[in-house]
Amino acid sequence: MELKNWTVFGLLDQDFVANIKLACVFGNLGHEAIIVTKSDDVFSLGSNSAGCLGVESLTSSLTPMKVEALCQKAIKGFSYGAGPHVITFTQDGSVYAFGHNGFCQLGLGTSCQTHVPALVCGGLTGKKVIEVACGSHHTLALTSDGEVYAFGQNNSGQVGCGSTANQPTPRRVSAVIGSTKIVSIACGQTSSFAVSDTGEVYGWGYNGNGQLGIGNTVNQYNPTKIMLFGVFITKVTCGTAHTLALSDEGGLYSWGANSYGQLGTGHKSNLTSPTRVATDLGRIVDIAAVHYGHISAAETHTKVYMWGQCRGQAVVSPVETLFKSMHDVFACYSTPPVTYKPIEAKQYDDLSIVDALKLAFDDPKTSDIQFVVEGKAINAHKAILRIRSDHFRCMFTGKWEENQEEYETN
Repeated sequence: MELKNWTVFGLLDQDFVANIKLACVFGNLGHEAIIVTKSDDVFSLGSNSAGCLGVESLTSSLTPMKVEALCQKAIKGFSYGAGPHVITFTQDGSVYAFGHNGFCQLGLGTSCQTHVPALVCGGLTGKKVIEVACGSHHTLALTSDGEVYAFGQNNSGQVGCGSTANQPTPRRVSAVIGSTKIVSIACGQTSSFAVSDTGEVYGWGYNGNGQLGIGNTVNQYNPTKIMLFGVFITKVTCGTAHTLALSDEGGLYSWGANSYGQLGTGHKSNLTSPTRVATDLGRIVDIAAVHYGHISAAETHTKVYMWGQCRGQAVVSPVETLFKSMHDVFACYSTPPVTYKPIEAKQYDDLSIVDALKLAFDDPKTSDIQFVVEGKAINAHKAILRIRSDHFRCMFTGKWEENQEEYETN
């Protein structure tokens, strides 16, 4: 994955990029980003809508600003809503929230906006959170003991408390899944999902497009089991109004809205029940979508595919790409260009030859020859000079020896 595909990172220098551990791009236009460095500092940049950058002021910035409240907190991951609001969790399971809060989606007990990260307590006190997921204006948190907590907007039942009243603080989703160990969560724009340790899927919230996969278009105020007979699901991911699920055998299932072909069925008709798709791709190892849009992606061990709303076009069946990572699909084709999950540092290790050469330019650690011009040292590489210049090719293949002599140039 090349960082340059994300325009919000266009002005970052290479030394800063080399120190990145985790990065997240979000916002209604993909104009905001949060970065965690290997030294455990946190930075943000972008337009700072609703104070979503987590800094003291509401100013925007093209270059990284330090988020003091999150530095040295051992940040593990992020999720974000459409306000936007940002939820992050740490190594010890603490949760911090900031940004838009008009529907109590920060879980702080009030609807007052905060642009400085605040610790989320309430029902999460004493709990270790291991995953967070955000819809447009609601939030889910998964604890280490398999419990799901929800807060925020609840006009369609997406908080799962049996009513449509907004939830100002984290409240456990106990109906139906109270005795079930949940291992994964996901959010669509106004819907919620949970995957159990036995491979079962539960959905609740808005269902006007069939995105809950329960065979109808009726909203659900409590978790409802989705019928996937004989299939063990390991992961669910959501677009604005469509849902993808991955089985332990590498099978892909989809349901919900399909006006852009985001279900990968070859047509644009909505589906209210899970349907197996992309059977000709072989074993799928991962899937991706974002509640901001209508694009879908999947990868096998060797290839990356995309479909749905791809840069304004409706692609109704999976298309093979030349990308090495699904992150590139969202950087180049998603509207808006946002990350489907935080980018991890390992994504930066696979540099192209051109980028590797750029980093090696004038680097004394890797050079094997040094020129001094007007008192300034320039580090170079004999092999590259031979390739690029006949003069140096002849010089280095002869009996020329390096020395400290000074030469006058015209």
